[in-house]
Amino acid sequence: MEDPEIQYGALVKTGLKMGVRKGWSGFVWMMKIVLPISLLTTLLDWSGWIGRLDFLLTPIMGLLHLPPTAALPLLIGMLANIYGAIAAMVVLPLNEGQMTLIGIFLLMAHNLIQEGIIQGKSGINPVKATLFRIITASVTVMIVGPWLVSGPAATAAGILPPIHLPFADMLWHWLQTTTILCFKIFLIIMFIMTLLETMKFLDWINYIVRFFSPLLKLMGLDAKVGLLWMTAIIFGLAYGGAVIVEEAKAEHLSKEDLEMLHLSIGINHSMVEDPPLFISVGLNAFWLYIPRIVVAVITVHLIRLWYRFRSYRSKSIKKPL
Repeated sequence: MEDPEIQYGALVKTGLKMGVRKGWSGFVWMMKIVLPISLLTTLLDWSGWIGRLDFLLTPIMGLLHLPPTAALPLLIGMLANIYGAIAAMVVLPLNEGQMTLIGIFLLMAHNLIQEGIIQGKSGINPVKATLFRIITASVTVMIVGPWLVSGPAATAAGILPPIHLPFADMLWHWLQTTTILCFKIFLIIMFIMTLLETMKFLDWINYIVRFFSPLLKLMGLDAKVGLLWMTAIIFGLAYGGAVIVEEAKAEHLSKEDLEMLHLSIGINHSMVEDPPLFISVGLNAFWLYIPRIVVAVITVHLIRLWYRFRSYRSKSIKKPL
């Protein structure tokens, strides 16, 4: 009989090899999205075109309990990222409540182009995923807005306006920040995939999923998506997307499981990194965490009910008279 320690070591070695292979595949796939889109959005931002498009959001600012000036950080956040949105937000005459509403909206609907493509590659229609995020973010802000919009606007005195860099400097800055981002993505994806594959070969997945099943049940999700949900919650959609793509290829998840997972994490992801960015400018953590958790729970349960109703209706129609 083979020594258990030798067998255990062989399983770990096989899992590590498989994880590295899948991790590299996921990283290359991610770079094909991240590099061109990040460069494009940087060029749009540098050229001023994003700023010129703020009129598209101005008419609906009133519905979101926000002044027209809030359109600029919202648009930057939706098309680019939260960092650029915060940089724009802090120099505008907005009060704490208005900035909190911007934070709530952008935590649910930011970086829509890049993350929409990632979601599209990993199991859901990108247009559907993006529209869902925008709609749920808008409805959430409309609901919580009356509790937050009060008080005079903050002044921007003492805050320096953003500097328009020369083209070469802007390109160099993009190259530096993107290199750091790519390295971070590489480390996270390789770590997640090697860990995931090793746990699969050691048959640890079932124990971990079972441990988190009560939380997943509360979120309205199937236990099978447990590790992928945690990946997105901790690391975000960009990093979690590559892992989800690899799992979707393996066909372990149904179309409905993937769709509900994506709709949930579209609203509620990167809980470790993103909210503290807004907390750092003085916003209340409660409003940055709780509303989108509640919305994610409610919407996924409603979607699950819709699937059950549709299935029941389909069976009723097919039933012979």
